[in-house]
Amino acid sequence: MKKTTLFIFFIGMFIHTQAQQIPRFNPDTLKTIQLDSAVNIVGKKFGIETFISAIVSDTSFYQAFRNMKKYTFIAENRVFTYDKNNKVDGKIYRKIKHNNDGPYKMEYLVKEDNGKVYKKNGKYQLYTVEMFDYIFMNAYNTDFAPNSPASDGKGGTNESYKSKLKTLIFNPGRPIKNLPFIGSKTEIFTANMRQYYDYSFFSATYLDSIPVYRFKVSVKPDLSSWTKDGLMIKELVTIFDKRNFEILGRYVDMKYSNILFDFDVQMNIEMSYFDEVKLPTKITYQGNWDYPFKKEERASFLVLHKDYKLGKGK
Repeated sequence: MKKTTLFIFFIGMFIHTQAQQIPRFNPDTLKTIQLDSAVNIVGKKFGIETFISAIVSDTSFYQAFRNMKKYTFIAENRVFTYDKNNKVDGKIYRKIKHNNDGPYKMEYLVKEDNGKVYKKNGKYQLYTVEMFDYIFMNAYNTDFAPNSPASDGKGGTNESYKSKLKTLIFNPGRPIKNLPFIGSKTEIFTANMRQYYDYSFFSATYLDSIPVYRFKVSVKPDLSSWTKDGLMIKELVTIFDKRNFEILGRYVDMKYSNILFDFDVQMNIEMSYFDEVKLPTKITYQGNWDYPFKKEERASFLVLHKDYKLGKGK
């Protein structure tokens, strides 16, 4: 059961491939902002601890996803799956209107599938894609509907895994409960783990007009290969709005291998303001997952949200 939990947890969300044939989707928020200058970390009232405290305690990033339930918007989802030679063998494209003008309604504007997408029984070839469908394409009607129950991690199987995902995405630096061999490796801000990471932050401009800080945590380059291999999170980049210190973007690069599994994954989330309300606009995942007795899964995802309009009566 523990092995199944690990399998579903990681392949459900984080995908990163290394072949050049694979669409890259510009996953790094570093490419979305223009760096102005390095900021010297010397002040007692403003420095590394300021950013770490904000990352660990922030709730606005998750709240931005919950805010979507008040809006009607268009979601464009692209999924690519790959064979063992990193050639595309499956494509999925969905253009979905999430309508919150009244009782929640989801409408497929475009629905296209090509290649090896489904099994003979109608299920997806890859469990990766099934979990992606559950979380982002709203197959279970739980993510964007205004009255969906919040998960406490104790509900159905998928809700339990989803709760673990939320911890990693929205609260990096905290441990993930009930995830053997992995849970404690996400605690990169503990006193013991800090010795392995470098910290830097820059003043920058996001989306041509928003003044931000880009705070980067990365593995020290002079560590031994053995030490580096034991660190799961290789890089964490967070974009802070200077005006209110809320998080507008997050990028994480993870890689880990042991006798149970092998993964190399990247994730990026970008947000913007709509009538001063922060909402998600771009989400990317790409990578690979190798698990004993299972076919290696390789895929990349791109999610774009646009045309946000506040639902009637919200």
